[in-house]
Amino acid sequence: MSGFNNLWGEKIYLRSMTPQDTDRIVRWRNNPRVRRNFIYQKPFTREGHLAWIETKVNTGEVIQFIVCEKETDRPVGSVYFRDISREHHRAEYGIFIGEDDAVGKGIGSETCRLACGYGFEVEKWHKIMLRALSDNAAALRSYEKAGFVREAYLREEVCIDGGYRDVVLMGLINPKEKSR
Repeated sequence: MSGFNNLWGEKIYLRSMTPQDTDRIVRWRNNPRVRRNFIYQKPFTREGHLAWIETKVNTGEVIQFIVCEKETDRPVGSVYFRDISREHHRAEYGIFIGEDDAVGKGIGSETCRLACGYGFEVEKWHKIMLRALSDNAAALRSYEKAGFVREAYLREEVCIDGGYRDVVLMGLINPKEKSR
């Protein structure tokens, strides 16, 4: 992502995440509203996030952006691609809106369009997939609105707080490509 320029949308823009965003991301990911919708629900720490940057972001295994409001430049969330496979031309999508007052304003949908556009146009991926807890109805609606299609339903896939939860796998194929 060297030489990366911000991605500009209508209400938001995406900028590269930096180590200076660590405290903000730790606070966001430890917000109960955010954490309950993640498969990984253990508390985030500053040390853990800095290790994520060192071992994942700096190695190219992860691409992570900060979502900012255009009008105020205020960071409100993060979007990332993980498990990037350059061989298979795909990656896994993840997003969270960390600021409570930014939820429900269409920021997630706009972020998805911008980030996936980056994945398809800049990274040249064929497919972007995601995993979502099946009871996260708002996220599933948002992903479908952005063009993701439900591909699999995994019953009792993850154990969270001693109970099993179902996971939905969704995928989005690069609209400018034909299936190979």
